[in-house]
Amino acid sequence: MGTRFQSLLAFLLSCLILISAASSSEQKGDGTLRIGLKKRKLDRANRLASQLFLKNRGSWSPKDYFCLNDANSDIVPLKNYLDAQYYGEITIGTPPQKFTAIFDTGSSNLWVPSSNCYFSIACYFHSKYKARDSSTYKRNGKPASIRYGTGAISGYFSNDDVKVGGLVIKDQEFIEATSEPGITFLLAKFDGILGLGFKEIAVGNSTPVWYNMVEKGLVKEPIFSFWLNRNPEDPEGGQIVFGGVDPKHFKGEHTYVPVTRKGYWQFDMGDLNIADKPTGYCAKGCSAIADSGTSLLTGPSTVITMINHAIGAVGIASQECKTVIGQYGQTMLDSLVSQVDPRKVCSHIGLCGFDGTHSVSMGIKSVVEDGVSGLLNEAMCSACEMASVWMQSELSQNQTQERILAYAAELCDHIPNPNQQSAVDCERVSSMPIVTFTIGGKPFDLSPQDYIFKIGDGVQAQCTSGFTAMDIPPPRGPLWILGDIFMGPYHTVFDYGKTRVGFAKAT
Repeated sequence: MGTRFQSLLAFLLSCLILISAASSSEQKGDGTLRIGLKKRKLDRANRLASQLFLKNRGSWSPKDYFCLNDANSDIVPLKNYLDAQYYGEITIGTPPQKFTAIFDTGSSNLWVPSSNCYFSIACYFHSKYKARDSSTYKRNGKPASIRYGTGAISGYFSNDDVKVGGLVIKDQEFIEATSEPGITFLLAKFDGILGLGFKEIAVGNSTPVWYNMVEKGLVKEPIFSFWLNRNPEDPEGGQIVFGGVDPKHFKGEHTYVPVTRKGYWQFDMGDLNIADKPTGYCAKGCSAIADSGTSLLTGPSTVITMINHAIGAVGIASQECKTVIGQYGQTMLDSLVSQVDPRKVCSHIGLCGFDGTHSVSMGIKSVVEDGVSGLLNEAMCSACEMASVWMQSELSQNQTQERILAYAAELCDHIPNPNQQSAVDCERVSSMPIVTFTIGGKPFDLSPQDYIFKIGDGVQAQCTSGFTAMDIPPPRGPLWILGDIFMGPYHTVFDYGKTRVGFAKAT
């Protein structure tokens, strides 16, 4: 039985594991470590893996919601897999055991698979930490688990020396994962995750790797920076620099914004424009986080629907939305024309309540008495809220009432599936609009080439939008998650010392 099982694993391994890209390393005299890496191009052979990874990883969200010539800077090169996974190499233990890890600013723990992981298939296809082989291992044993949007890992804490680039963090606490259920980690090109978020969201009150780098004086400046290479023809996947920035990977000055809430690297952003037209949704401000561990760009359904319509993305036809527009559209428009606060329009017509800051569903009582009607009331309220924003946006652009109602009705056919990507026509990519984010009072443009994923060439090419919807209610939301789609075109600095985030055009 054991022999057959091992044979099966060997067969699966030969089918699922791709040959690693060639690499070379070079130690510079300035104390930095540079490793030349090649990256794998996106092709049909690995299309399934990319789709599953994008679908799952795009929605991950843990829990419930200076000069480069400095000897104290260190560079960790990153591999780029399918423009969906950027990962680099770390080692743990003495002698060093190698692992590939996602450097994730959206979480704060370090974890890798454990040699004691027996019942999760994913563990058999990735490097596993062997405590017995390390002379610097220290037993900890505290239980740990991390839940993501589409799965979870669990295990226990251990302590050992961790090496990132040329930096050695002694006695670092990390998680040995003994359970990795689901397909997400099975298909992943990385072994584990190294969190670079704030300690406030660290599971088990563990001190993050980055905190120990700073506190132990391993970096001169308490900053780290990301450059993610989106050029599919370039073998270099990107790099993360601890303790500095690489000036050859950005141009101009960084625009900095303060971190408004520790945990994630969260900050305030202004409105979002589609083809130079303001959506109005974030005119009074929205929150956003810079998340290197998320492949996509996630935002409120209201605005993602507007983007979907502008780029011709396939969505869900919402009957509730069409009912709201058909029965209440003119009344809503009349209220907006008479300058009623858009947040109160839906409560005025009786589809929502209003708690003083935003609309709330009036279906709570009926959910208890009649679950179906309660869910319908909630859907109608949600549709009304979205339609109110759409109408206000068009009204601010002096569109006719007929055009405003028609536009709102059209958007009802483009509402996105939550946490999923939408298909688009590859032949239309060149004519798709620029989407602009306002951060620190300055515009940051995303071109179609930035936000569209393309698989294949010619008539067999398939394209999907990198925008996905996720609605996070107040007070934590609305929240935008700016993943690799945004951090690709914009070099990003995470300034821990001054608790701020900076963006500059990447080169």
